[in-house]
Amino acid sequence: MKIHPQIISQKGQPAFVVLPYKEYQAILESLEDIEDIEAVKAAETDKSERLPLDIVEKIASENPIKVLREYRKISQVELANRAHVSRQYISQIESGERTGTAKLLKKIALALNVDLDDLT
Repeated sequence: MKIHPQIISQKGQPAFVVLPYKEYQAILESLEDIEDIEAVKAAETDKSERLPLDIVEKIASENPIKVLREYRKISQVELANRAHVSRQYISQIESGERTGTAKLLKKIALALNVDLDDLT
């Protein structure tokens, strides 16, 4: 693409560039293409797990520990064993009766192979 700019100077220095509108639009499209290419490259190098949309929606409206535990096909007993607490404690956390300590939530996040932020 050939660009035909008109340069307007002030005090002997370039101050403004005037372009035909079609050339301006072409530049904007090129910039958008570059941003898209960079976004795709970033996504390709990101190795973090992607959760299905239905799971993400459930996490937004239900207890994330329960949703992720069921998604991972882990029983409450197994999660309790991995986190070194009772099954009843896990049940109470999932039902909202208890919140769990930060230390316990870290253990649960590790057991579910997620970031702690995913549980809050």
